[in-house]
Amino acid sequence: MNNNAQASSAPSLAQDLNSSKAPAAGKTVSPETSALFRRAAAESCVLLKNDGVLPLTDSRVSVFGVCQIKWMDMGYGSGGDVVRPYTVSLADALGSRSDIRYDKKLMAKYREWCGPWEPGPMPWGQWPQHHPEMPLDGDTVASAAAESDAAIVVIGRACGESIEIALEKGSYYLTDEETAMLDAVTAAFSKVIVLLNIGNIIDLSWTARYPLSAVLAVWNGGMESGNAVADVLCGAVTPCGKLADSVALAYEDYPSSGSYGGAEFSEYREDIFVGYRYFSTFGPDRVLYPFGFGLSYTSFRMELISFRGLSAVVRVTNTGSASGREVVQLYCRAPQGLLGKAALSLCAFAKTRLLLPGQSQELELSTDEYTLASYDDAGKTAFAHSFVLEKGEYELLFGCSSAELSTAGIYSVEETKQIVRLEEACAPEKPFRRLTASGGEEDVPLRRGSLRERILSRLPAELPYTGDRGFKLGDVKAGRVSLEDFVSQLTDTELEALTRGEGSMDSDLGPAGNAGAFGGVIPSLREKGVKPVVTTDGPSGIRLSAQCLLAPCEAALACSWDTELVEAVMAEIGGELILRGSNVLLGPGVNIHRNPLCGRNFEYYSEDPLLTGRLAAAAVRGIQSKGASACPKHFCCNNQEFMRNMSDSRVSERALREIYLRGFEICIREGAPMNIMTSYNPLNGVWNHYNYDLVTTVLRGQLGYTGCVMTDWWMVPAESPDFPGVEVNAYRVRAQVDVFMPGNQTFGEKEYASDGTLLASLGKPGGITRGEIQRSAMNVLRFVLSQL
Repeated sequence: MNNNAQASSAPSLAQDLNSSKAPAAGKTVSPETSALFRRAAAESCVLLKNDGVLPLTDSRVSVFGVCQIKWMDMGYGSGGDVVRPYTVSLADALGSRSDIRYDKKLMAKYREWCGPWEPGPMPWGQWPQHHPEMPLDGDTVASAAAESDAAIVVIGRACGESIEIALEKGSYYLTDEETAMLDAVTAAFSKVIVLLNIGNIIDLSWTARYPLSAVLAVWNGGMESGNAVADVLCGAVTPCGKLADSVALAYEDYPSSGSYGGAEFSEYREDIFVGYRYFSTFGPDRVLYPFGFGLSYTSFRMELISFRGLSAVVRVTNTGSASGREVVQLYCRAPQGLLGKAALSLCAFAKTRLLLPGQSQELELSTDEYTLASYDDAGKTAFAHSFVLEKGEYELLFGCSSAELSTAGIYSVEETKQIVRLEEACAPEKPFRRLTASGGEEDVPLRRGSLRERILSRLPAELPYTGDRGFKLGDVKAGRVSLEDFVSQLTDTELEALTRGEGSMDSDLGPAGNAGAFGGVIPSLREKGVKPVVTTDGPSGIRLSAQCLLAPCEAALACSWDTELVEAVMAEIGGELILRGSNVLLGPGVNIHRNPLCGRNFEYYSEDPLLTGRLAAAAVRGIQSKGASACPKHFCCNNQEFMRNMSDSRVSERALREIYLRGFEICIREGAPMNIMTSYNPLNGVWNHYNYDLVTTVLRGQLGYTGCVMTDWWMVPAESPDFPGVEVNAYRVRAQVDVFMPGNQTFGEKEYASDGTLLASLGKPGGITRGEIQRSAMNVLRFVLSQL
């Protein structure tokens, strides 16, 4: 199935999810949950510029821009589109409080022009990325300027699944109407505040051209985001967010700009030099707002208290007049050695509690040799396919952004050493050139060896079939029989059923609007005590027909740099998941922001793998603290939406290990998710739902993952090049991608119809083995056991 086929089928999905079952009655949200989501949205705001106009004190403001009403509170697609119980726009928030004086006549004019506005379901892939602006005449602006001494201009953007940010006006660039609005407002007002109500980074070069007094990125902040932004504007909350991405002067300055978005393939020529790793090495003067940057209403002093080994203790003191929080970031500047390195790489971070003026807090930031090591995919150090710590001096630096750092200390390595020995996996098969630390290029090392021999040498043993011995899964839970004894009695039909979903989305086995069910999807399995487990789209909220909580998007939460806050927010989502009768939240999104045009960047955290991994692990812990399962996605290199099912992500093994797998690795080791979802795209020529090296060699063998792996919804049919006759579901199960979701290959079919591919090669030379099918069945059942 190609990308266009999926997109065209989705409108009927949207209709189905909103009409097949009646939505639940209005949801009551506790004051505690509202306050938590409001705080999360406020502490994710990033103050990019402030000439003293914020916080608003005695000012009277006029608010321009239709997005003050048509507020962009979430992104689109499976990672958004939550039926929230309410949403608070900026206009709503200002109208409900007395501490911000605003021009009510102007707002009334905007309300009249916008008409009734109730955001709701829209056809798949046809969501608006912006809203047309109300034309402004000179009298309207002059009247507002006479009424107010400051202006707020709201610029709104949202994007989503199956679509990309385009290098066009209204998407990445401002519309002519938005430009005209800024022209008129900056000409009439001496104090202009811009609010960026966005989910993805867009062109911000205009913020340097206009005489703006303040720029505040407020993101797609969820159902409480209007209140949160008002809190920041008036000073009830001091902004403490930091950018999770670099903002370049121009799109062409991003290192992937010349090799992004191919229909057939995309070559990751920038290699490990993603985001600030590139800019700190090659182009610090091409950055408008650096990674980790964010201003405050107060000021802080950072002092190094001690440095020992790979640990620094930093004292942060609030030296200003307002309460606030600060993020301390620890970076490494590694010796170039034989491998070449980025000038900077984040290796630790910590955020203070709320500090009153004059208060201090000491934070310990620690890293390890593995985090500092580089992956040698070419054998340059004599340690091929290993993480290597090259000899030399590793300078550790601390500060408040990637562009404002002080030396903490030096970690000296006398001799180059192998930190972790691995084996080649997922290396490219097609040649291309990659960027090197010297600014030159080199050929990427290509794949060697035989995958066929590796697979055959590692086939699992078959459990002899015993027939039904009366064992129930509850007996395994109680310790009366082993899981192997239980699985030995399963028929081929039952084993096949455990390796796929029930058939369609919106399963009758779960709440209306669910994404599908797996596990006990046939009666004989349920008779044996295997309950069905239900999946639900996420992660900003639960995408059901019923009203559910809407949190800030992941790109917003990433700017909080606060793992405890993310864990608390996602615990609320996890609790609601269980309350609604679902078991698996399909999130968090753990893909890297390789390029700002990716339509789902709002659904992912950052350009940096360590920040991504730590926040994703916190999200997993939060979701799973309530008994549900998280399902990190999309494993891996799903970095574009255009032709996502077909475009081959061609990436070196080094960049794969250091950048694109590292976030998943940290998430797995610190969060222990019970499920993981593969991505649609091929990786170096192999679709990830068939990718043995990615899922068995790396994920399970090298990262130690023992949970369940499922596909993203639907697959591209294919045959194994190493084992002719092993096709589609057999090809998938051989890779240890345990579950095909939602079960049917054709969209819209409610009843399951087997394609026969799992068992077609069973018992044939090179064909799927019963042991392999049993292995995947046990991976699934271990999760089902956790839900009993």
